[in-house]
Amino acid sequence: MEGWIVRRHGGLEALEWSDHLPTPEPGPGQVRLRVRAVGLNHLDVWVRKGVPGHRFPLPLIPGCDMAGTVDKVGVGVDQIDPEARFIVDPGLSCGACPACDTGQHPLCRGYGIFGETTHGGAAEYAVVPRANLLEAPPQLSWAEAASFPLAFLTAWHMVVTRAQVRPGQTVLVQAAASGVSAAAIQIAALLGARVFAAARGEAKTAFARSLGAEAAIDTASEDLVARVRELAGKGGVDLIVDHMGAATWEQDLKVLARGGTLVTCGATTGADAAINLRALFFKAWSILGSTMGSRGELRTVTELFRQGRLRPVLDAALPLSELREAHRMLEAREVLGKLVCLHP
Repeated sequence: MEGWIVRRHGGLEALEWSDHLPTPEPGPGQVRLRVRAVGLNHLDVWVRKGVPGHRFPLPLIPGCDMAGTVDKVGVGVDQIDPEARFIVDPGLSCGACPACDTGQHPLCRGYGIFGETTHGGAAEYAVVPRANLLEAPPQLSWAEAASFPLAFLTAWHMVVTRAQVRPGQTVLVQAAASGVSAAAIQIAALLGARVFAAARGEAKTAFARSLGAEAAIDTASEDLVARVRELAGKGGVDLIVDHMGAATWEQDLKVLARGGTLVTCGATTGADAAINLRALFFKAWSILGSTMGSRGELRTVTELFRQGRLRPVLDAALPLSELREAHRMLEAREVLGKLVCLHP
């Protein structure tokens, strides 16, 4: 089959096109997906470039967000309508441990993600467990369907499950134009919070307002701390959603209210951050880590898309042949929301 593969870490040249990749066969409980669209995430960039101290199982077909149709099933799987449209839960877990039994799939010791720990969707076909298939909302195009699973699942787990956002709370969302942050803005606003978004430049702040942010702070020209205190009051905000890491950490703590919560799912700008422990306990802060989410949460998110209460944040859909250009755009932060590559 045709597709992209990463054999060694590096720049854009590390993405290699091949028309001789082995076509995968589904095993027991699995299906073979004819991939129609694959969504990009910063995870794809890290897989290509490598992360210090982390080993990826190269060679690897990247791409964790997939949408497509089923063309073959493995033993134990009932036949599936070949016209049925599916999205794929991007997370993989053992399904048999206490974490999986209680629906806390990301806490499974064997947890993984397509395109990170096993082959993903940047090729003609991908083999996935039948249990990972969810019916795509019928009104969404292939590109839109592949644009939301990982980002919205991650944001839902952060905002709802971990931080337990409540109506009327004030929420600051950093890096508002990213896929996860764009999802977090929509989710927090849907659940009745007052959302303030931070991003660089007029295009990105306008984008954040279009998603439901009450106000958007242009960090290229405005003082974030002063503006947040103006919007939320001198006490600061109740909840901060951030995945930037080192670059925004100090500002976050300056505007986090007493009893407030900071939830993070990444460290895009660096993983080292300092905290004053006296401030932590005197102000009764909650600092929460969050990774991905459960299949049940993705079902909830998918139903909200089906109802039209959440909407895709698709910036552009490129041909799969332009995957290198998609990586370049993502790494250069030229994207508002999500990028997707379409299979011919």
